[in-house]
Amino acid sequence: MDESKTWLAEQFEGQRDKLRSVAYRMLGSVPEADDAVQEAWLKLSRADSSEVENLGGWLTTVVARVCLDMLRSRKSRREESLDKPDADAALQGESQSDPERDVLLAAAMGPALLALLDSLAPAERVAFVLHDLFGMSFEEVAPIVGRSVAAARQLASRARRRIQGVPVPDDDVGRQREVVSAFLVASREGDFQRLLAVLDPDVVLHADAAAVASAAVNRDRGAPALSSGMMRGAEDVAKALIGRAQALRLAIVEGAAGAAWSPGGQPRAVFAFTVVGGKVAQIEIFNDPDTLRQLDVRFD
Repeated sequence: MDESKTWLAEQFEGQRDKLRSVAYRMLGSVPEADDAVQEAWLKLSRADSSEVENLGGWLTTVVARVCLDMLRSRKSRREESLDKPDADAALQGESQSDPERDVLLAAAMGPALLALLDSLAPAERVAFVLHDLFGMSFEEVAPIVGRSVAAARQLASRARRRIQGVPVPDDDVGRQREVVSAFLVASREGDFQRLLAVLDPDVVLHADAAAVASAAVNRDRGAPALSSGMMRGAEDVAKALIGRAQALRLAIVEGAAGAAWSPGGQPRAVFAFTVVGGKVAQIEIFNDPDTLRQLDVRFD
């Protein structure tokens, strides 16, 4: 690799964490976020970067456009809705804060933030994330979403209105941990009523394909059934998860309270929780090895 390419690769690596954070907030998927970041690198490596004055801004724009295409493709490919509850929150006003600080804030919100964004249309989501969370001006956002400045402003405003009045995910990690801990105890002890008590009546469970396959194998050994990748309702979710938390430990997953099975210190199964009003409103189960390698999972 020549010196210019080496320098470019170093500059890109310096931006990778921020780009991944932007992509994850837009897509809600670690593997897809990494794909978007990799696509940005491919575009950078093929472009004439000598005329790029602000490399960080250029890369953010590229990642945002890639994410917008992925969101649109996702919607056209799959008519079935994830049907997540309209989780969320009065994120109002226009951010005037430091974009770097907003990156850290977004990372800390983790799954709770994603629950706020899932009901938005692709262009709304991109405009909202870039402006309200990462501090980009509407003059910068407009060409990314292919709209005028005024239209981009309306997209972000519409996104804010759509999430107003929806229950706000708890952002106190200590409180989240109390709820997740109660869930784990009830599941381990096989206490169905206590498990129901900690679940929101409309709780939604999402499990990746690897988790569903693993549950099918373990069902023959007496483990609870996990019949599909998406389940809704406290009774069905409780039936699927009762007794399943035996080996799980409390953890911080992408900045929020969660749980993980980590034999030898390596996560093999991760549960990410969204807590709303002191109840578990959403659970995401990850067993896919590629996804697990990318998740930020920390133990006390």
